[in-house]
Amino acid sequence: MTVKEENFIFPDHLSMIQDYTIAGRPLVDLVREIQTIYCSDDRPWIIGFSGGKDSTCILSLIYMALLQLPDDKRKKHVYVVSSDTLVETPVVVDMIQRVIDTINESAPQENLPISAHSVVPKTDQTFWVNLLGRGYPAPNQSFRWCTERMKIHPVSEFILDKVARFGEAVVVLGSRSQESASRAQVISKHKIDGSALSRHTSLPNAYTYMPIENWSADEVWMYLMSAPCPWGGSNRELLELYKGSNQGECPIVIDKSTPSCGNSRFGCWTCTVVTDDKALHGLIESGASWMTPLLAFRNKLYQSRQPENSEEYRNFRRRTGRVTYNSGDISDDSVQEVRHIPGPYWLSKRQEFLHELLTIEKGINDDGEAIELITRPELHMIRREWLRDPNEPDWEDSLPGIYRAVYGEDLDWVEDDAGAFTRADSETLEHLSEKYGVPAALIRKMLEAELQVSGLGNRRGILNSLESILQRDWEDLEVINERNHSLRKRGKTYAEEVKEEFSEFLH
Repeated sequence: MTVKEENFIFPDHLSMIQDYTIAGRPLVDLVREIQTIYCSDDRPWIIGFSGGKDSTCILSLIYMALLQLPDDKRKKHVYVVSSDTLVETPVVVDMIQRVIDTINESAPQENLPISAHSVVPKTDQTFWVNLLGRGYPAPNQSFRWCTERMKIHPVSEFILDKVARFGEAVVVLGSRSQESASRAQVISKHKIDGSALSRHTSLPNAYTYMPIENWSADEVWMYLMSAPCPWGGSNRELLELYKGSNQGECPIVIDKSTPSCGNSRFGCWTCTVVTDDKALHGLIESGASWMTPLLAFRNKLYQSRQPENSEEYRNFRRRTGRVTYNSGDISDDSVQEVRHIPGPYWLSKRQEFLHELLTIEKGINDDGEAIELITRPELHMIRREWLRDPNEPDWEDSLPGIYRAVYGEDLDWVEDDAGAFTRADSETLEHLSEKYGVPAALIRKMLEAELQVSGLGNRRGILNSLESILQRDWEDLEVINERNHSLRKRGKTYAEEVKEEFSEFLH
C-alpha cells in the first residue's frame, strides 16, 4: 500500500501538529518546547532510536520541529543512533536500516543537520564470540552478560565521543512513565528542577530529554498513524510488525535502569532470558516462516542453559581451570553436599552450535532471504578463542573445516592463528596420559607455556606460569569433589597443597 492509498486523518504532518492535543497538551506547544530547548545552547543532540513506536515518535517530532525552524537557527547537529547487537530480529533490522537510509537521504535535501548512525559491539564482545568462542552459557536472569557488552557499551561510547568533542550532549529518548513503575521512578529521580532535562544516570556531562514522557501507548500510535512521516512514507510497516508479533519494541539501552528485552519484546532473536520467545512465534505465524529455524536454534540454546542439561553441555571446570562451588555452602562443614557451578560450553558443543548456525544461514540465503547470522570477523575471532581456549585448546584448528563443510569454500584464514600442535600430537599425548596416569591437558598447557617463552633470553615468569597451571583442577569431577571435601576438613586449599608438593621443583 502506498502513502497515497492510505487513509490518513491529516494530509501531512504539519496539519496534524497544528490540530492535535495529546496528553492534555497541544502538539504545537510541544514542538515549540523542542525548538526552544534545541536553540538554547550549543550542545549536540543524540536521539536513541530503537526502531520501535516510541523512538519513531521522538524522531518524527524532532525532525518536524527542526523542519519548522528557519535555516539560520538549525545550528547544531542531531545524531540519530541505533544499537545493532548483530543478533537482532532480522525483520526489525531491515526496517531500522530503511529508516536510517531514508533519514540520511532526506535530511540533507531539507537542509536539516541530522545524520543517522548504527553502532555495533566490538568484535571481541559480540554474542557469538562470547557464546561460541569463549563458551559463555546462554544468558539468563541471573547471568545476563549480553546487555552491557552488546547494547550499553556501543551506545555509551558513541555518546561519550560527542561529549568529548563538544563538552556536553543531550540524549533524547522515547521513554514514557507509563512503561513501568520502576521506569517512572528513574525518570523522576534524575529530573533537574525547573528544566525539561534530566541528568544521565551514568554518563558524565550527558543529559536526557524525554518529550513524550507522559504519553500513553495509544497516544503514541494515534500520533504515528494519523499522518505521513515528516521524511516521507508511513508507519504502516511498523504497525504491521507489532500486530504480527503482539509485542513491544526493545528500547535503546543507555544504562542499566533502561528495561532490556527480558519480557520478550523485539530484540535479539537469540534471547534466552525468557522461557518462550513470543515475538518470534508471532512473526512466524504471521507469515515469516523462513525464521522457523531461528526459533528452533534459539530454543536449543535455551535448553542448553537448563541445570538438568549442564553435564551434557558444559565443562565442569571454569575458564580459570578450577572447579568452583556455590559460595557460602563451601565453608559450612555441616553441609554434606554443595552446589557445583558448571563452566563454559564444551568445545564439542560449540563446534556443533557453529555448524548448525552456518547451515541455517546458508539454507535461508539459498531460499532467497539475504541474511548474515554471524559475521566473518566474528568467525576469525572465534577461531582465535578456540585455538587459545584455557581448558580445551583446539589443536586440530577445526573452525576452517566447519566453514568449508557448510559453504564448500575457505575464508582468508590467518595462518599464524593456527596452534602449535596437531591432531597427531594430541593423540600422542592421550596415549602417554593413559600410560603414565598424567592428564594430557596438563602436559599440553605446560608445553604451551614453555613455547611462549621459547627462544627468549628472558624466561622470567615461566615458573609462576607453571605453578599456576599445576594449581588447576585436572582430574575428573568425582575425584576433585572428594579431594576438595578432604581438604576442607583439614582447613587447606588445593593451591596450598600443590605449592607444598612441588616447592622444590618450582623454586
